[in-house]
Amino acid sequence: MRALAFIPARGGSKGLPGKNMKNLLGKPLIQYSIDSAKGSKGIDHIVVSTDSDKIADISRENGVEVLFRPDEFANDESRIIDALNFHYDFLKEFDIVVVLQPTSPLRPDDLIDKCINKFSQGEYSNLVTGYYCTFKEFGSHNNLPRQAIKGFFYDDGSVYVLTPSLIKKNKYFGDKIKKVINERQFTFEIDDEIDFLILEQLIKKYG
Repeated sequence: MRALAFIPARGGSKGLPGKNMKNLLGKPLIQYSIDSAKGSKGIDHIVVSTDSDKIADISRENGVEVLFRPDEFANDESRIIDALNFHYDFLKEFDIVVVLQPTSPLRPDDLIDKCINKFSQGEYSNLVTGYYCTFKEFGSHNNLPRQAIKGFFYDDGSVYVLTPSLIKKNKYFGDKIKKVINERQFTFEIDDEIDFLILEQLIKKYG
């Protein structure tokens, strides 16, 4: 099974301008996902999809291939599935596509390989990492204790495994989803400056 690591990293961001290039404890944010992909035994090739020359330079400096996408697939309204479809002719040569969002930089060393193995062992449409959370809108319950609230699975952005056939259908998930529960300390995503401060402390503690 040939696996492609696909890292979508556009240059812009309303919440935190240039966040994919922003320095996080000595290296650009995107490099954490590149390093995770490089550390995986199951990944055969790594590619970064971007609209930014600077992100392209960082990626190439780390020995990673770069695919450029136009502005219409790299704005605040763009979806990752749109970028995947734009690059379909490239990624269709692989059996699976492992999407690593750079805004979720903290992954256990074995997470990617564990996900690839789990996906290959079952007849799943796709795979996603995340955790069960127990959030409910205030006013929708009468002061229920957290333990009494039925949780829902929230994807954390760390790992998504898809097939080219699913992508060709313009779908980011299918009918048989494999959900992999990630440890809570590895599920934080970066949207703004406060998230950066939180991730700095988590990386110092968990590597």
